[in-house]
Amino acid sequence: MDVVTLYEAARNTGLLTQVSFAGVTVHCAFRAPDETVLDGFALSRDYQIDYPAAWLTLAAGDTVEVAGNTYRVRDVRAIGDGTERRASLTQL
Repeated sequence: MDVVTLYEAARNTGLLTQVSFAGVTVHCAFRAPDETVLDGFALSRDYQIDYPAAWLTLAAGDTVEVAGNTYRVRDVRAIGDGTERRASLTQL
């Protein structure tokens, strides 16, 4: 099973979140885990989306809309064999 088929199956079961960029809307795996900062004295959100590389071409500085909220792309990295990407985001 390729990564696009996997994401399409996840979208069809409602596991993914709608993401819009440059007039294109796709569904991505959105995560907002808490990250410990300031030597454990505070928590911060570390927003990320995972998506098939064939669906979006994102770069640092781009702006995306995730479920109605706007985020700036901080970094984009390839996952696994390169057919999947992970974008780190900052909420605007």
